Amino acid sequence: NHQVWDRCINTSERTRQFVDVKQRFPMPHEQAVLAQSKAIGLDPSYVYGLIRQESRFIMDARSSVGASGLMQVMPKTAQWTAKKIGLQNFKLSQLQDRDVNIAIGTGYLKLVLDAFDGSMPLAAAAYNAGPSRSRNWRKSVGDGELDAAIWTENIPFSETRNYVKKVLANATVYAAVISGQAQSVQTRLGTVTAKADGDV
Repeated sequence: NHQVWDRCINTSERTRQFVDVKQRFPMPHEQAVLAQSKAIGLDPSYVYGLIRQESRFIMDARSSVGASGLMQVMPKTAQWTAKKIGLQNFKLSQLQDRDVNIAIGTGYLKLVLDAFDGSMPLAAAAYNAGPSRSRNWRKSVGDGELDAAIWTENIPFSETRNYVKKVLANATVYAAVISGQAQSVQTRLGTVTAKADGDV
């Protein structure tokens, strides 16, 4: 199956008058993504929002820093996550396998999401820039809580700031596609509090 999803999305994003949501927000590997997300209690629209941003659904995508596959998993992250989720005899070459990549990527995303109390913006920032950075940026909130949209605008790395916005915007569209109901980015963003996180 040689569907070039990245070109499909790129071309769709250039059309202004007519927007085909299914074309702009495709859902390749639907059964695998939905089954794995459901199995570990992750919102599949969040997973799709992240994959669309990470790899544009290119199975053998490789980044300049060594992240690979659909969910652009880094080698050290993959090995750590494999141990955490009980994946026996894991080898880095398996990241090229779609189902293993999805299992590791969603497993890591779930661990990070749980560590950040279910905050999608904090977890997306951690997925992109690392949990320790996300933790430090969270501390900037002080004692109270901050609207996550404002927190996101104050992420000091422009790449991560844009990444978080795009993942959450993507996820909101995917949630509408999956559920058939209108969705709110604001609800998905929520608020950020400075309480201590779990260990990731």
